[in-house]
Amino acid sequence: MYKLVKPLLFSLDPEQAHRLVSGGLRSFSKLWGSKRLLKSIYGYEHPSLEREVFGLKFKNPVGLAAGFDKNAEYVAEMSALGFGFIEIGTVTPLPQPGNDKPRLFRLVEDQALINRMGFNNQGVDVAATRLKHLKDRKHIVIGGNIGKNKATPNEDAVSDYIKCFDALFDVVDYFVVNVSSPNTPGLRALQDKEPLTHILNTLQQRNRKGDVSRPLLLKIAPDLTDSQLDDIITIVQDTGIAGVLATNTTIDHQGLEHEGRWKNESGGLSGRPLTKRATDVIRYLATKSNHAFPIIGVGGIHSPADAQEKLEAGAALVQLYTGFIYEGPGLVTRICKKIARG
Repeated sequence: MYKLVKPLLFSLDPEQAHRLVSGGLRSFSKLWGSKRLLKSIYGYEHPSLEREVFGLKFKNPVGLAAGFDKNAEYVAEMSALGFGFIEIGTVTPLPQPGNDKPRLFRLVEDQALINRMGFNNQGVDVAATRLKHLKDRKHIVIGGNIGKNKATPNEDAVSDYIKCFDALFDVVDYFVVNVSSPNTPGLRALQDKEPLTHILNTLQQRNRKGDVSRPLLLKIAPDLTDSQLDDIITIVQDTGIAGVLATNTTIDHQGLEHEGRWKNESGGLSGRPLTKRATDVIRYLATKSNHAFPIIGVGGIHSPADAQEKLEAGAALVQLYTGFIYEGPGLVTRICKKIARG
């Protein structure tokens, strides 16, 4: 089915195509029996797929990466497509429009995307309200990816992360601190050891409400050097956070092999050109830390073999975004079947 509609979708502006697909899926899901139908087609289940990672139970290890559902509008619908967990966001304390359009570009021959979205979202309170009223909430593992507003200076960034953390605490199962997007000016400077340690320690100090605490993870860039990755390992261990997401998009566009209309656009590159680097980062972190913490592998997963490679490199879970755009929802099912077969 996806192969039939993909040419039409790819003839549209990427953001327009995203709205069409996600809006259509939501409308379809309102029909009686629609979610049951989607689950029967895409919701492959097998006991061997179940995982327990940082204290949470996942029905399978394949998740939807942040960026697809920024405002928590399609959580139930995407779960019906077979994902084992859904990560919403990146959300910021205040709504913001993001960067000027056009800001999302398909590089079809390279099976890649370049985006400079700039944390466009409706604000954390809108996302929190939607999640609070989500039906069947207990059957879906949800992550909250949090960031800072563009206008907030880095020296005050921790306050933005606190606001997002507090607003989402009761409605998500885990948190991801995003300091690695290349599309908010100065944000990646927060990956430096001192400011990052301050942000994570501050959130950890607030990370309890009664007997409840939330796994706190860090999403890192693929462009870090080995010495910076060593710092990440130290920071994770010193702050006691639950794990790492490796990786975000890359500012290195050297992996693009084809000349194309959008090759020289600025922004974060995702998709097939990121496959090897993301896997290398996962392997480095897992090996150098002696598998001291869980890693969620994301970046360039376009096939079951890509997912298996990241799991073998040391990832406990994986996430899709660009591969999902290019391959369609059947990719989730194919990955799960491959993992189940071993």
